[in-house]
Amino acid sequence: MLRAVAARRRAWGGLSPLPLLLLRRRDRGRGAGLAGAPLGRAGGRGWWVPVRFGSFSPLLPCNCLPVPATSQVRVYTSDGQKNSTGAHNTSSSVPEGEGPKTTTVRDAGGQTSSLLQQPIQVKVKAVLKKREYGPKYMKNNFITGVRAINEFCLKSSDLDQLRKIRRRSPHDDTEAFTVFLRSDVEAKALEVWGSLEALARERKRRKEAEIEYRENLFRNQKLLKEYKDFLGETKPRSSASAIFLRGPGKVVMVAICINGLNFFFKLLAWVYTGSASMFSEAIHSLADTCNQALLAVGISQSVRTPDPSHPYGFANMRYIASLISGVGIFMMGAGLSWYHGVIGLLHPQPIESLLWAYCILAGSLVSEGATLLVAINEIRRSARARGLSFYQYVIQARDPSTNVVLLEDTAAVLGVMLAATCMGLTSFTGNPYYDSLGSLGVGTLLGAVSAFLIYTNTEALLGRSIQPDQLQRLTELLESDPAVRAIHDVKATDMGVSQVRFKAEVDFDGRVVTRSYLEKQDIEQLLQEIQQVKTLEELEAFMLKHGENIIDTLGAEVDRLEKELKQRNPEVRHVDLEIL
Repeated sequence: MLRAVAARRRAWGGLSPLPLLLLRRRDRGRGAGLAGAPLGRAGGRGWWVPVRFGSFSPLLPCNCLPVPATSQVRVYTSDGQKNSTGAHNTSSSVPEGEGPKTTTVRDAGGQTSSLLQQPIQVKVKAVLKKREYGPKYMKNNFITGVRAINEFCLKSSDLDQLRKIRRRSPHDDTEAFTVFLRSDVEAKALEVWGSLEALARERKRRKEAEIEYRENLFRNQKLLKEYKDFLGETKPRSSASAIFLRGPGKVVMVAICINGLNFFFKLLAWVYTGSASMFSEAIHSLADTCNQALLAVGISQSVRTPDPSHPYGFANMRYIASLISGVGIFMMGAGLSWYHGVIGLLHPQPIESLLWAYCILAGSLVSEGATLLVAINEIRRSARARGLSFYQYVIQARDPSTNVVLLEDTAAVLGVMLAATCMGLTSFTGNPYYDSLGSLGVGTLLGAVSAFLIYTNTEALLGRSIQPDQLQRLTELLESDPAVRAIHDVKATDMGVSQVRFKAEVDFDGRVVTRSYLEKQDIEQLLQEIQQVKTLEELEAFMLKHGENIIDTLGAEVDRLEKELKQRNPEVRHVDLEIL
């Protein structure tokens, strides 16, 4: 026997240079061998059997043969038919009821031995046949009544005959609303108009009518104004003007009135004295008046109601007005002050009596100081409400309109003091160059203010993030919810005055969402439905029904989280939670 094994080893060694895998067989005890097969060496210590990996399977004189495990996939369609895709290898399964087979083989020495064939294991996997929906599938889409009327040229009475479906509303002010199946609406449109060509002609006609309406927009606006005037007798008018009676609007209106008076009196003093510093102060007050009037326009525009063209509103109009105001201060205030100061240095002129100029500057100091105090009190109140310091509120440009008034009035007070100092030096020494230097100093002060306003408002318009501690509070609020596993890609943008837009990718816990759905169901009825499932059609209907309801529950969880974020953080106006 050993000679036969050695001969077989030499024969296999000459077939190919592939490496040999030596499998050592160790008998588990007496009687562990194959029926009728020799045990090899005495003592049951076993022997080495060479096996080569190749295109053939050698016969092993042992009962530890590898059992080929195959898997078979049966595809079930919705109509209950099944298609067998076959096994993954060429082995055939053993019929049921048949036991293991015995195979007799002859080795190189002419001796025979019987081998036990194990039955082949077959794993059957039933899967549902995948449906092909195509690139465009809108059979199950929902459509609102407004869209059905506008897009398919229907009347409200046409929709009364269609199936109505109540769905969860995406808006905060309503809990649910009615929608229609798009397929039903399309069928109704074909019934009303007869053909797709007739429907297309009607759409074209309505489009032309809309274009004609837009061309007559001014006439229509006049009619709307007359209609609103008529309604004004029976309906309370809008309180849009109330924004100028409190907060930043009040500060801006006070500044406009005071700076307008200051400009008038400073202009008279410059005409009387010819002082370059007084001219700079007059230009400074004029620039402040114009810029604050621009701020008033920005405030009035920022409270407009959002429309389809501007879905997030007009809050950034305050930053735009403040940015233009900063540019105006730089060009009109700083530029003219520098120009007049340089002209005074190149061509000095004698200065008349400065008594009236001092009186006007004193009055301007008092009035500008009063406006400055109003702005400081407003900023302190707003900063305290937000939990910020005075410095942080100004640097972050939380309220651009009040910031402009604060900085302009600060520059005005410092400018009045600088102008009075330079005029006093000129009056004391008789040297007009001091007055020209005062004009240059006022221009430099205005330039610094304008640069700060341009920088802060540009940063705000670019969409900067909110403060890290505030972002951390929003993140912790989401992560502490049991339905949320994790959140990723968090973005919180400051959109303007007291408005924040929050966006995050949310990884929901499907088990908690499913449990939330099951808590609202009758468990006994649900168990009966499960027990009644016998066929593939019933299983598919059961899964589709409850799967859609679970998706609706997930949408309700998203709405709940968005509502909690807005309630606990009033500055968060827009929340976009995306399911990961």
